[in-house]
Amino acid sequence: MTHYGQPGLPARTLFMSEEIIGYCLKCKEHRVMENPQAEWAANGSPATRGTCTVCGTNMYKRGHTSMHDNLPKPDPETLRANAKPKKTRGKKTRGKKSKSKAKSKSKSAGTTARRSGKLVIVESPAKARTISKYLGRGYTVKSSVGHVRDLLKSRLSVDIEHDYAPEYRVPNDKRAVVKELKAAAAGASEIFLATDPDREGEAIAWHVLESAEIDPDRTKRVVFHEITKPAILEAFDHPREIDMDRVDAQQARRILDRLVGYKLSPLLWRKVAGRLSAGRVQSVAVRLVVEREREIESFEPEEYWTIDAILDRQKIKKADTFKARLHRIDGQEPELKVEAEVTPHVAALNSAEWTVGKVKVGTRTRKPAAPFTTSTLQQEASRKLNFGTSKTMRIAQQLYEGVDIGAGEREGLITYMRTDSVTVSAQAQAEARDYVTARYGADHLPKKPPIYRTRSKAAQEAHEAVRPTAVMRIPSQIKSELSRDQYRLYRLIWSRFIASQMAPAQYDTVMADIYAGKAEVAVTKRRYHFRASGSTLRFAGFLAVYEETRPTDRPDDDENKVSADLQTNELLDLVKLLPEQHFTQPPPRYSEASLVKALEENGIGRPSTYASIISTVQSRGYVERDKKRLYATPTGKIVNDLLVEYFPRVLSVDFTAELETQLDEIVDGKPWVPVVDTFYKRFEEHLKIADEQIEKVDLERAAPEPVGRACPSCEDGELIYRDGRYGRFIGCNNFPKCRYTEQILVKVGVTCPVGGGELIERRTRKGRIFYGCARYPDCEFTSWKKPVGVDGSEIVVDAGKERTACVACGLKEGVSAEMPELLR
Repeated sequence: MTHYGQPGLPARTLFMSEEIIGYCLKCKEHRVMENPQAEWAANGSPATRGTCTVCGTNMYKRGHTSMHDNLPKPDPETLRANAKPKKTRGKKTRGKKSKSKAKSKSKSAGTTARRSGKLVIVESPAKARTISKYLGRGYTVKSSVGHVRDLLKSRLSVDIEHDYAPEYRVPNDKRAVVKELKAAAAGASEIFLATDPDREGEAIAWHVLESAEIDPDRTKRVVFHEITKPAILEAFDHPREIDMDRVDAQQARRILDRLVGYKLSPLLWRKVAGRLSAGRVQSVAVRLVVEREREIESFEPEEYWTIDAILDRQKIKKADTFKARLHRIDGQEPELKVEAEVTPHVAALNSAEWTVGKVKVGTRTRKPAAPFTTSTLQQEASRKLNFGTSKTMRIAQQLYEGVDIGAGEREGLITYMRTDSVTVSAQAQAEARDYVTARYGADHLPKKPPIYRTRSKAAQEAHEAVRPTAVMRIPSQIKSELSRDQYRLYRLIWSRFIASQMAPAQYDTVMADIYAGKAEVAVTKRRYHFRASGSTLRFAGFLAVYEETRPTDRPDDDENKVSADLQTNELLDLVKLLPEQHFTQPPPRYSEASLVKALEENGIGRPSTYASIISTVQSRGYVERDKKRLYATPTGKIVNDLLVEYFPRVLSVDFTAELETQLDEIVDGKPWVPVVDTFYKRFEEHLKIADEQIEKVDLERAAPEPVGRACPSCEDGELIYRDGRYGRFIGCNNFPKCRYTEQILVKVGVTCPVGGGELIERRTRKGRIFYGCARYPDCEFTSWKKPVGVDGSEIVVDAGKERTACVACGLKEGVSAEMPELLR
């Protein structure tokens, strides 16, 4: 007989038999209930009471059973009237109980009679201001200012013994917000929850409903992917119920992350060092960075040589030279590993006759990139704008929620920015085609609007791609109303979308086989076979608007210009041979953009989590960013090695991706408790083994890096680099006996014009770099821009693009030969 109330199954699952399983607090085990009685709780939720068949203890089980099917559910007013008042902390009031109750009932009845108007609840105040303008009179729009409740920080807040039931709490700083929302909802005839359209937004809507005790019968959920008047009105014309499957998926993710974090972190405190922490997805991201670091460290470069030839046509005057590369030697691919192997070939080629063999002329089509998803937006913003992932999402959020673009009009400029979809609406495509036709001509449009498909196997959420809400809102026309960063990101999103709807670019291509050797040998039989290829842009197409940034490891194949009228058997002159030494290169370190790409390709995380993953691994001190590249810190390596050794499955890329897929399946109705239960039981086994077998690691002495100076505070101490709560610093190796510390000074080579000390690089608490005098606090000179020289008593700073600027007057000039090498 199947029991649907067993541990590991959701509480709201329908029981299909007379036996109901509940948890006995005395036996501390799940037992069959004796004499089960179905009932409705005070809040209207189903429950069952019974006794334990073993010890006779009273048992209580939440969730729907078959007995509830024929049990009439009381109406909401009756439930509210019979509900017990919540216990409050503080002194108990006596003597006025009946009067208070009468007043409460009178007030409730009066509120019901006076209900009027419609309340809309969103997360963001900016979003509230924008959509209130579209809804007009009769609607009151209020903001929850993000999440209104969460798991308690002070403890696990997950009841493992009772189907992993979460324990939520409204934090102190949100109580006033919840109280205001509760009062507003009590007086409204209808309530609309208009939080973001992803799972987290669905969960926020549910938490608002629960924490503010809003009547579900008067509440609807509205979803829109762009904050424009048509989209808002359309959403309010088609409200729906809260999707509890989406809420369950988000709860499961939150509970999984809490279980891993609150179980692994204490283990690290005991075995490694305090203040360390671990996360389910973030630890996998750290693993990727560490493994890439190990690949680089173990990489052994191999030498190899290439031979290029700069050639010119004999019969054509003022012909452009072109480059050809050695393709074959005696019909075999050349393997030139050392210079000694190259020298004989160079000598032979310098005296050889060069003749054109086969020439192939053709065309090549280059299609535009798809509109942005969250990950591709983060990657391209990093490459083109030098934005970090968090900054990209913060500015995109501003553009989505609405910006005042003049005359007090707030407009949502882009669609929702957390998406892995590349689809766009037919209306947006039509607007783009109209714009392209008017601006560039009909020849710049494909015959049919293009259809893009996502490359991510785990893509979900039926959103649109990130695109402008109105194509005719051209970036240059609203530039004055946007901040510099808002304008740059909006222009990037707008350009990418317009280009995605345009015709492909067309290139004329030429590939020529060129043979070198003795003149008496037939051309195609000669020993050396070179190949030249090039392309010329014939029709710009989408390139008239936007070109995707090329990855640094992808060469530009459009630089070599090979004439299309080369003739077979045409003689060529050798202008110059270019033998060049190369070394194989290790894989590059991850940047924030490439790490996001790796996470997406491996199915780790979701659009809403990429930015938080990147920022979390850096804030925890496991990964640090230097010159756009991510480096694993010593702490990150030690923690990663321990976790990978004892929790190989939890930190497996494949397993993490598989778990993400299961979370996606919960959205489609899969019960969430079995997913959590299966994971946790295996995780708990590994946790016990790790606690028994891991020996204490002395993090401070694991790999001390000497500074090379003696400690000035004690007699026998040596200064070493150490890692602290706020980053690296210099300290004595005799700590805690000697507590001498000093900053790591990054000097810029310029003397402070105010205090006379060295100007050094410093950081704010949030990690932003600025420059100040080493004599601080005696000298408080600071500059956000890097000082590169002194002009009298004023500082000259780096203004970017090989320009300098005077701090006093702001005059910008080009870099001169007198400026320090650090700028040139």
